[in-house]
Amino acid sequence: MADLDITIGNKTFTVACQDGQEQFLRAAAKQLSEQADIVLSQIGRMPADRMLLMAGLMLADKTIAVEQELATARATLHEFQTRPAPEPERVEVPVIPPIILETMAELAARAEAVAGAVEEKAAS
Repeated sequence: MADLDITIGNKTFTVACQDGQEQFLRAAAKQLSEQADIVLSQIGRMPADRMLLMAGLMLADKTIAVEQELATARATLHEFQTRPAPEPERVEVPVIPPIILETMAELAARAEAVAGAVEEKAAS
């Protein structure tokens, strides 16, 4: 086990943790210290046990709010997952788009004009 010195609300505490868990303990202590700093800035100097209680309650409040959001998100996800699939939408696409029909008609008209011009030259 490792002993770590952590500072929360300008007070240093020595705590033990399992080997390899030091980073997690430091991260948790940082969050608790941030809440303690808020408490101290609003209320001022107070005993360590009261400061830790208030900071812990503030973190618990945040945790409950996140858990409620997560529960709502899970319920919404479950609703979407259990909802029957919508009927497939039928989409009809013309085989030949109108622009191609117009282009083909224009080409046919040009071909007829060229053919007519060739016939006139051949007849003269």
